[in-house]
Amino acid sequence: MLALLIPVHAQERVDTGVYRRPLGHDPQTLDPARINDIYSRSVAQQLFDGLVQFDQTLTVVPALAEFWRSSRDGLTWTFNLRRGVKFHHGREVTADDVVFSLSRILDPRTRSGAADLFMNIEGAREFREGRAKTVMGLVAIDPHTVQITLQGAQGPFVAVLAVGHARIVPRDMVERLGDAFGDQPVGTGPFRLERWERGKEIVLAANQEYFAGPPRLAKLVYRIFPGEQFDAMYGEFFKGNLEDTPIPPREQRVKTPDPRYVYVKRPMISVRFYGFNTQVKPLDDRRVRQALVYAVDREAIIEEVFLGRFTPARGILPPGTQGFNPRLKGYAHDPRRARELLAEAGYPNGRGLPPIAIWSSVRHEGLVREYEQIKQYLEAVGVQSEIHYLSDWPSYSKALDEGKLPVFLYGWYADVPDPDNFLFKLFQSKSSRNFFRYANRMVDELLTAARNAPDIQRRVELYQRAEQLVLDDAPLMPMMHHTYERLFQPYVRAIEVNGLGDPYIPFRKIWLERAR
Repeated sequence: MLALLIPVHAQERVDTGVYRRPLGHDPQTLDPARINDIYSRSVAQQLFDGLVQFDQTLTVVPALAEFWRSSRDGLTWTFNLRRGVKFHHGREVTADDVVFSLSRILDPRTRSGAADLFMNIEGAREFREGRAKTVMGLVAIDPHTVQITLQGAQGPFVAVLAVGHARIVPRDMVERLGDAFGDQPVGTGPFRLERWERGKEIVLAANQEYFAGPPRLAKLVYRIFPGEQFDAMYGEFFKGNLEDTPIPPREQRVKTPDPRYVYVKRPMISVRFYGFNTQVKPLDDRRVRQALVYAVDREAIIEEVFLGRFTPARGILPPGTQGFNPRLKGYAHDPRRARELLAEAGYPNGRGLPPIAIWSSVRHEGLVREYEQIKQYLEAVGVQSEIHYLSDWPSYSKALDEGKLPVFLYGWYADVPDPDNFLFKLFQSKSSRNFFRYANRMVDELLTAARNAPDIQRRVELYQRAEQLVLDDAPLMPMMHHTYERLFQPYVRAIEVNGLGDPYIPFRKIWLERAR
């Protein structure tokens, strides 16, 4: 946890009411149930609240639910809503909105990536399959009380309710706007949408009636830099046109951060990887996928391109996550083994192997240098490759969903700090986030068993076995676990960053020190 209160120093005059920050892509949608990327999440977090939320230490704390209780068996949860909390359009939040919002995640028409997290609610499967009109386990007892009944306890259910998808939306507005709700969101959050100019900026205004007190910022402005133009963001920051900026990959790790600015650094619960579509040739052959991973010296790339700023990923689960296995058997850089595997697959020295198409939604100096090194490593074992950039995030995301990208660069940032959120979400054969089109019956069985394991030790054992099986099948080439590094202007106060990263910064707490 980082909560920084910086002493006041002499400084130039600043506009204390408006906070301007960069966003690496245009959001695909601001409908919380449908969000599948960090760009959308970063904005939506400021517009909506859930029943509960994660604080700076990733502890679950009250939000719209003032308090809650569970039965001894952990199967019945009762939430009491705060009274008088209003949506941005003026109507009070009710238990019916909560039931509607959670049911909507389970509705297949919503296409929510979080539906699997709520499938243990009683009646969820029947509702999702169209055999019931309502979810039996979601009940509004009265206007301010919601009861949720589970079929089985799968870890602490209250933590699932803190994920970004489980935000409470106004039933009347969603039903009136339909799909357009993602462009005209209405929530209860500390900020409300004032303007969204695609490709340029998103402007949020303070919600003066926020239940926890109005934000100290008058406006929160997201300036959009499509394709994560880190150098452009950095330049705008030093011109005084942004209140914060990520640090470009080219910046040297040995360089002492400029003491004029606030420097924040902490580990992230994330993994960045190149995914392989396992249903397209030649990537449908496990030996080819394994050869590609063996061919690339990923640690050297992190050291040379990113100057050692990130943690090399041997597996999927990041350090600090329950189930992280320091003894995990990953893939060393082994060109000889890569050539052997290619020969076994019928491509001796790469002969007959078509060029491997690699896709990325971002294009910056570090990524270009990374690809050039990957290209050289692949060529050393006889594999040709080509890079394609698609910097329009909604288009990139759609192409992923449709299975059109053979090899794709992707970063996964946890919704919940739990191994299930990485392994089940990404590799369970029916998961909507399984962009790899990966299916392994044993992995599915292990992941299901882990969800229902009676104790933590057994749960960890099952997740570690599943992770090793996934790595053996090589549907991805893990690259790194990100480190959060960001510069803030010296007048920014009360910064809090937890392990879920940038989308979860509570901007309602931030204020800007007036010049003296």
